[in-house]
Amino acid sequence: MSDQVLGIVPARLASTRLPNKPLYPLLGKPLIEWVWRRVETMTVLDHAVVATDSDEVAEICRALGAPVEMTSSDHPSGTDRVAEVANRSEYADFDFIANVQGDEPLLKEAHLKSAIELVREGGWQVGTCATPLLSEEARKDPSVVKVVRAASGRALYFSRAPIPYSRDAKPTSEDLEREPFLRHIGLYAYTRAALNDWVAMAPSRLEQLELLEQLRPLEAGLRIGVAVVGAADPGVDTPADAIRMESILSETTSPTFA
Repeated sequence: MSDQVLGIVPARLASTRLPNKPLYPLLGKPLIEWVWRRVETMTVLDHAVVATDSDEVAEICRALGAPVEMTSSDHPSGTDRVAEVANRSEYADFDFIANVQGDEPLLKEAHLKSAIELVREGGWQVGTCATPLLSEEARKDPSVVKVVRAASGRALYFSRAPIPYSRDAKPTSEDLEREPFLRHIGLYAYTRAALNDWVAMAPSRLEQLELLEQLRPLEAGLRIGVAVVGAADPGVDTPADAIRMESILSETTSPTFA
């Protein structure tokens, strides 16, 4: 059995909240370029590729030196796109797959490593991460996905609603800095078998209700481990997110990205 990890960056243009998201300019460069420049430095990945159904995204990524795999346009989720690529014969030797979201230009390698370790060393079928919510605004925001986990680290539920709900009193700012008030970080690591089990399932009612693809395997009984990590910058889902991200990038960009 190999312990190598294949990283796949799914990138689609058909985002509802931010049309043509991978091409959205941040400081004059498309979002997908910022993401790839970060991914290509990650030593936790043995190989990485971009998976897209867009010729325009593919052209940009190839110009950056990124390996590109063209995929179907009919996938209901990023995980389905990831699975299409992972199951191609040239990637058969990779037993672990990492889904690196194409809208996370400030993804930390330590966070991705934590998710990978859950499946490679921890025995979980799927690994992901969460970080403290930190604010009441985030707790109430439906675009911020919350996760509740058991003492073992197993995911119990993901929701856009403010879970867990504090019946007797609003959580204090101190409460929101620790469990059980967690924000999900949308990166995943899977065993190959778990990835294939996931995409073989029909989209579930809960998944369609919350528009959260991770509810499909959770509802079906796959074991999802959640690592709690330090602060994480949210991804880019809206024009407001893009403005916020440009401000952060302008302060943190190294000469390599200039």
